[in-house]
Amino acid sequence: QVQLVESGGGLVQAGGSLRLSCAASGRTFSSYSMGWFRQAPGKEREFVAVIKWSGGSTYYADSVKGRFTISRDSAKNTVYLQLNSLKPEDTAVYYCAASRSYSTLRIDYATWGQGTQVTVSS
Repeated sequence: QVQLVESGGGLVQAGGSLRLSCAASGRTFSSYSMGWFRQAPGKEREFVAVIKWSGGSTYYADSVKGRFTISRDSAKNTVYLQLNSLKPEDTAVYYCAASRSYSTLRIDYATWGQGTQVTVSS
């Protein structure tokens, strides 16, 4: 059972940056992929980015490609999401999640963090 805890959210101005962290504790598996999703008020939770823990392959949603970067620190059992050039439409609760597969689908992620709020002002 892996536990995930997000941190790093906050209020930023449009064009600014944040770095979100997701710390994994408990039993972890190196074969997992780690994903970031977000959910804005009134909208469904949507895929943002995913990274394979082994090898580090990444994939991004079109809406964030070129602005966001997902990475991992194996020694710290932590995955990061660097958010640059933030826009008001990026405002959402951001969740990290663990999957046995390299996937963009919510259903493939069995373990989720509690979420961290990102608010981008205009």
